[in-house]
Amino acid sequence: MTPIIKKIVALGGGEIGRPGYPVETTKIDREIIRLTGKKNPRLLFIPTASNDSESYYEVVKKHFGKRLKTRTDVLYLLKNRPTKKEIKEKVLRSDIIYVGGGNTEKMMHAWKRYGLDKILYEAWERGIVLSGLSAGSICWFKWGHSDSRKMLDKKADYIRTAGLGMIEALHCPHWDVEKKLREKSLKNMIKKTHDTAIVIDNCAALEIVGDSWRVISSKTKANAYKIYWRKNKLIEEKIQKKPNFTRFTRLPTSHVSVDSIY
Repeated sequence: MTPIIKKIVALGGGEIGRPGYPVETTKIDREIIRLTGKKNPRLLFIPTASNDSESYYEVVKKHFGKRLKTRTDVLYLLKNRPTKKEIKEKVLRSDIIYVGGGNTEKMMHAWKRYGLDKILYEAWERGIVLSGLSAGSICWFKWGHSDSRKMLDKKADYIRTAGLGMIEALHCPHWDVEKKLREKSLKNMIKKTHDTAIVIDNCAALEIVGDSWRVISSKTKANAYKIYWRKNKLIEEKIQKKPNFTRFTRLPTSHVSVDSIY
């Protein structure tokens, strides 16, 4: 019997071709598709964070469906209010779960209300590829440095919002384009909580396959970093991009520890 391998591709951000914007993440998106081992895999788009945006799904269909030849479907959780059985059937028959950006806090509340959080965890354990960007990357981590409150009130601060916890770390997306806005808040946050932060640029992604990881990117200058406090000093380490995967030195069965990412 072939062993099940868990797979996550968490992107810091990037464009997939919405009107007026370029397509930036194709190289990473092709890797997401490759992980399924199928030529035309089923991709389920979950746009809860964008309030079930239909226009967002149109962009996904054009990029992943027409351009990259996946069979796309969408889960409108807020508009259609599907039953738990309907949600489970749709999620577990997919090869790829792709979660869009938006309001992470609102999304996580909705997922828990509908039981989608537990279903996605089951999908991970079954080897379905979990992926997404921004809110769609935060959700796979234990915690996220989120602008959910700022979307409603520009004067509000960033918050530490809970994700699903597959990856044992705090995640901050859009690091290259929002570092000046996020850095002070992130430093203070992890100093208080003692979290290890994985921050990812747009057009870069943390790819985790089984007990191994690597950073991939669709732009040469896009990177990921590990940030943490040690002896009252903030350490920011660039995670080297290598073609081959690196094994974790510690991998609990319930989640992925990033302590061994240098």
